[in-house]
Amino acid sequence: MGLKKKLISCVLGCFGLGIMGSTHANIISLDFENIDTSYPGTNNTFILEYYNGGTSSVGTSGTNYGISFSDNSLAICLNSTSVFCSNTSRGGLAPGTEEGGLFFLTGSESIMNIAAGFETGFSFNYVSVSSPGTVSVFDELGGAGNLLATLNLTPNAGSCPGYGAAFCPFSPTGIAFEGLAKSVSFAGVANQIVFDDITFGSIDPGPGPGPAPIPVPATLALFGLGLAGLGWSRPARHSKKNA
Repeated sequence: MGLKKKLISCVLGCFGLGIMGSTHANIISLDFENIDTSYPGTNNTFILEYYNGGTSSVGTSGTNYGISFSDNSLAICLNSTSVFCSNTSRGGLAPGTEEGGLFFLTGSESIMNIAAGFETGFSFNYVSVSSPGTVSVFDELGGAGNLLATLNLTPNAGSCPGYGAAFCPFSPTGIAFEGLAKSVSFAGVANQIVFDDITFGSIDPGPGPGPAPIPVPATLALFGLGLAGLGWSRPARHSKKNA
Protein backbone atom coordinates (compact mmCIF):
# COMPACT_ATOMS: atom_id res chain seq x y z
CA MET A 1 0.00 0.00 0.00
CA GLY A 2 1.42 3.41 -1.03
CA LEU A 3 2.08 6.23 1.39
CA LYS A 4 -0.85 8.28 0.08
CA LYS A 5 -3.28 5.39 0.43
CA LYS A 6 -2.06 4.71 3.98
CA LEU A 7 -2.56 8.36 4.85
CA ILE A 8 -6.08 8.43 3.44
CA SER A 9 -6.96 5.16 5.20
CA CYS A 10 -5.72 6.64 8.46
CA VAL A 11 -7.83 9.76 7.95
CA LEU A 12 -10.90 7.64 7.18
CA GLY A 13 -10.27 5.51 10.22
CA CYS A 14 -10.04 8.54 12.49
CA PHE A 15 -13.11 10.03 10.86
CA GLY A 16 -15.06 6.83 11.45
CA LEU A 17 -13.96 6.68 15.07
CA GLY A 18 -15.00 10.30 15.49
CA ILE A 19 -18.49 9.52 14.21
CA MET A 20 -18.78 6.47 16.43
CA GLY A 21 -17.57 8.42 19.42
CA SER A 22 -19.99 11.26 18.82
CA THR A 23 -22.97 8.92 18.56
CA HIS A 24 -22.23 6.37 21.28
CA ALA A 25 -20.54 8.57 23.85
CA ASN A 26 -22.03 11.25 26.09
CA ILE A 27 -25.52 9.80 26.23
CA ILE A 28 -27.31 11.91 28.86
CA SER A 29 -30.59 10.88 30.46
CA LEU A 30 -32.57 13.03 32.88
CA ASP A 31 -34.51 10.53 34.99
CA PHE A 32 -35.65 12.99 37.73
CA GLU A 33 -34.73 10.51 40.45
CA ASN A 34 -33.78 11.65 43.97
CA ILE A 35 -34.86 15.26 43.40
CA ASP A 36 -37.60 14.92 46.02
CA THR A 37 -36.16 12.74 48.79
CA SER A 38 -39.10 13.10 51.17
CA TYR A 39 -41.12 10.10 52.27
CA PRO A 40 -43.79 9.95 51.14
CA GLY A 41 -43.13 12.33 48.27
CA THR A 42 -44.96 15.63 48.16
CA ASN A 43 -44.88 16.54 44.43
CA ASN A 44 -43.93 20.07 45.52
CA THR A 45 -40.21 20.05 44.70
CA PHE A 46 -39.22 22.45 41.93
CA ILE A 47 -36.40 21.11 39.74
CA LEU A 48 -34.82 24.52 39.02
CA GLU A 49 -31.00 24.15 38.79
CA TYR A 50 -30.76 20.51 39.92
CA TYR A 51 -29.11 19.56 36.60
CA ASN A 52 -27.22 22.84 36.23
CA GLY A 53 -24.69 22.79 39.04
CA GLY A 54 -27.20 24.22 41.51
CA THR A 55 -30.03 22.81 43.58
CA SER A 56 -33.72 22.07 43.55
CA SER A 57 -36.14 23.97 45.77
CA VAL A 58 -35.37 21.57 48.65
CA GLY A 59 -31.59 21.78 48.25
CA THR A 60 -30.91 18.51 46.44
CA SER A 61 -28.39 18.54 43.59
CA GLY A 62 -27.60 16.22 40.70
CA THR A 63 -25.10 15.93 37.87
CA ASN A 64 -24.24 19.26 36.25
CA TYR A 65 -25.36 18.86 32.62
CA GLY A 66 -25.81 22.59 32.05
CA ILE A 67 -29.59 22.08 31.93
CA SER A 68 -32.11 24.15 33.91
CA PHE A 69 -35.91 24.20 34.12
CA SER A 70 -38.52 26.94 34.36
CA ASP A 71 -39.78 27.97 37.78
CA ASN A 72 -43.01 25.96 37.49
CA SER A 73 -41.28 22.65 36.65
CA LEU A 74 -41.89 20.05 39.37
CA ALA A 75 -40.59 16.57 40.11
CA ILE A 76 -43.59 14.27 40.48
CA CYS A 77 -43.36 11.25 42.76
CA LEU A 78 -44.51 8.13 40.97
CA ASN A 79 -45.44 4.87 42.67
CA SER A 80 -42.36 3.15 44.03
CA THR A 81 -41.23 0.45 46.41
CA SER A 82 -38.23 2.44 47.66
CA VAL A 83 -38.11 4.92 50.55
CA PHE A 84 -37.46 7.84 48.20
CA CYS A 85 -40.25 9.70 46.46
CA SER A 86 -42.76 7.00 47.36
CA ASN A 87 -46.21 8.54 47.27
CA THR A 88 -48.57 5.64 46.65
CA SER A 89 -51.71 7.76 46.84
CA ARG A 90 -51.21 9.22 43.35
CA GLY A 91 -48.87 9.09 40.40
CA GLY A 92 -48.00 6.09 38.28
CA LEU A 93 -45.33 3.66 37.27
CA ALA A 94 -44.39 2.00 34.03
CA PRO A 95 -41.46 -0.39 33.64
CA GLY A 96 -38.28 1.64 33.29
CA THR A 97 -39.67 4.96 34.52
CA GLU A 98 -38.76 4.27 38.16
CA GLU A 99 -39.78 6.90 40.73
CA GLY A 100 -39.55 10.48 39.44
CA GLY A 101 -40.86 12.44 36.49
CA LEU A 102 -41.33 15.99 35.18
CA PHE A 103 -44.71 17.73 35.40
CA PHE A 104 -46.29 21.09 36.25
CA LEU A 105 -49.28 22.32 38.24
CA THR A 106 -49.37 25.91 36.97
CA GLY A 107 -49.18 27.30 33.47
CA SER A 108 -49.39 25.24 30.31
CA GLU A 109 -45.77 24.21 29.76
CA SER A 110 -42.45 23.40 31.36
CA ILE A 111 -39.39 24.94 29.70
CA MET A 112 -36.04 23.17 29.63
CA ASN A 113 -33.02 25.41 28.89
CA ILE A 114 -29.66 24.18 27.58
CA ALA A 115 -27.34 27.20 27.37
CA ALA A 116 -24.64 25.38 25.37
CA GLY A 117 -27.24 24.09 22.93
CA PHE A 118 -27.65 20.64 21.40
CA GLU A 119 -28.28 19.22 17.95
CA THR A 120 -30.04 16.43 16.03
CA GLY A 121 -32.77 15.35 18.47
CA PHE A 122 -33.66 13.61 21.71
CA SER A 123 -36.04 11.02 23.13
CA PHE A 124 -38.26 10.67 26.20
CA ASN A 125 -41.13 8.79 27.85
CA TYR A 126 -44.48 10.46 28.47
CA VAL A 127 -48.02 9.81 29.62
CA SER A 128 -51.00 12.13 29.14
CA VAL A 129 -54.24 11.38 30.96
CA SER A 130 -56.92 12.77 28.67
CA SER A 131 -55.63 15.80 26.75
CA PRO A 132 -53.07 16.14 23.96
CA GLY A 133 -49.67 17.71 24.53
CA THR A 134 -46.80 19.05 22.45
CA VAL A 135 -43.03 19.18 22.61
CA SER A 136 -41.47 22.13 20.77
CA VAL A 137 -37.80 22.91 20.16
CA PHE A 138 -36.45 26.48 19.90
CA ASP A 139 -33.08 28.00 19.04
CA GLU A 140 -33.12 30.51 21.92
CA LEU A 141 -33.47 30.14 25.67
CA GLY A 142 -36.86 30.35 27.36
CA GLY A 143 -38.86 28.92 24.47
CA ALA A 144 -37.96 31.92 22.30
CA GLY A 145 -36.43 32.42 18.88
CA ASN A 146 -37.08 30.22 15.88
CA LEU A 147 -39.21 27.09 16.17
CA LEU A 148 -37.05 24.18 15.00
CA ALA A 149 -39.58 21.36 15.40
CA THR A 150 -42.83 20.37 17.10
CA LEU A 151 -44.06 16.93 18.13
CA ASN A 152 -47.76 16.35 18.89
CA LEU A 153 -48.53 13.93 21.71
CA THR A 154 -51.82 12.06 21.95
CA PRO A 155 -53.45 10.97 25.23
CA ASN A 156 -52.16 7.51 26.11
CA ALA A 157 -53.08 6.81 29.73
CA GLY A 158 -54.47 3.37 30.49
CA SER A 159 -53.94 0.83 33.22
CA CYS A 160 -50.92 -1.00 34.55
CA PRO A 161 -51.86 -4.26 36.28
CA GLY A 162 -50.69 -4.24 39.88
CA TYR A 163 -50.50 -0.45 40.16
CA GLY A 164 -53.25 1.98 41.08
CA ALA A 165 -51.67 4.62 38.92
CA ALA A 166 -53.17 7.72 37.34
CA PHE A 167 -50.12 8.33 35.14
CA CYS A 168 -49.63 4.99 33.45
CA PRO A 169 -48.38 3.55 31.17
CA PHE A 170 -45.56 5.65 29.75
CA SER A 171 -44.85 5.60 26.01
CA PRO A 172 -41.45 6.19 24.38
CA THR A 173 -41.10 8.76 21.62
CA GLY A 174 -38.61 11.27 20.24
CA ILE A 175 -38.17 14.36 18.11
CA ALA A 176 -35.55 15.24 15.48
CA PHE A 177 -34.62 18.67 14.15
CA GLU A 178 -31.99 20.63 12.26
CA GLY A 179 -30.01 23.45 13.81
CA LEU A 180 -28.79 24.27 17.31
CA ALA A 181 -31.49 24.05 19.97
CA LYS A 182 -31.27 25.92 23.27
CA SER A 183 -34.69 25.30 24.83
CA VAL A 184 -37.56 22.84 24.73
CA SER A 185 -41.21 23.39 25.68
CA PHE A 186 -43.01 20.41 27.24
CA ALA A 187 -46.62 21.52 26.97
CA GLY A 188 -50.04 20.21 27.89
CA VAL A 189 -52.75 20.55 30.52
CA ALA A 190 -51.44 21.16 34.05
CA ASN A 191 -51.46 18.07 36.26
CA GLN A 192 -52.47 15.93 33.27
CA ILE A 193 -49.16 15.10 31.57
CA VAL A 194 -45.83 13.73 32.82
CA PHE A 195 -42.46 13.39 31.08
CA ASP A 196 -39.55 11.15 32.04
CA ASP A 197 -36.16 9.84 30.87
CA ILE A 198 -35.35 12.82 28.64
CA THR A 199 -32.37 11.41 26.75
CA PHE A 200 -29.82 13.14 24.54
CA GLY A 201 -27.67 11.08 22.16
CA SER A 202 -30.04 8.13 21.81
CA ILE A 203 -33.32 7.35 20.09
CA ASP A 204 -34.20 5.16 23.08
CA PRO A 205 -35.26 7.07 26.23
CA GLY A 206 -33.50 6.16 29.44
CA PRO A 207 -30.12 4.59 30.23
CA GLY A 208 -31.23 1.04 29.43
CA PRO A 209 -28.91 -1.61 27.98
CA GLY A 210 -27.42 -0.80 24.62
CA PRO A 211 -29.25 2.41 23.67
CA ALA A 212 -29.29 3.05 19.94
CA PRO A 213 -27.36 6.15 18.87
CA ILE A 214 -29.08 9.01 17.09
CA PRO A 215 -28.26 8.61 13.39
CA VAL A 216 -25.32 10.58 12.01
CA PRO A 217 -26.47 13.32 9.58
CA ALA A 218 -26.40 12.18 5.98
CA THR A 219 -23.97 14.95 5.02
CA LEU A 220 -21.28 13.44 7.24
CA ALA A 221 -21.84 10.00 5.81
CA LEU A 222 -21.60 11.33 2.25
CA PHE A 223 -18.44 13.20 3.16
CA GLY A 224 -16.88 9.98 4.41
CA LEU A 225 -17.90 8.11 1.25
CA GLY A 226 -16.44 10.90 -0.84
CA LEU A 227 -13.10 10.59 0.92
CA ALA A 228 -13.18 6.85 0.47
CA GLY A 229 -13.84 7.24 -3.23
CA LEU A 230 -11.01 9.74 -3.51
CA GLY A 231 -8.64 7.42 -1.70
CA TRP A 232 -9.33 4.44 -3.96
CA SER A 233 -9.73 6.21 -7.31
CA ARG A 234 -6.47 8.16 -7.37
CA PRO A 235 -4.10 5.20 -6.88
CA ALA A 236 -6.01 3.33 -9.61
CA ARG A 237 -5.33 6.11 -12.13
CA HIS A 238 -1.64 6.19 -11.20
CA SER A 239 -1.38 2.42 -11.62
CA LYS A 240 -2.89 2.62 -15.11
CA LYS A 241 -0.54 5.43 -16.08
CA ASN A 242 2.52 3.57 -14.83
CA ALA A 243 1.44 0.44 -16.65
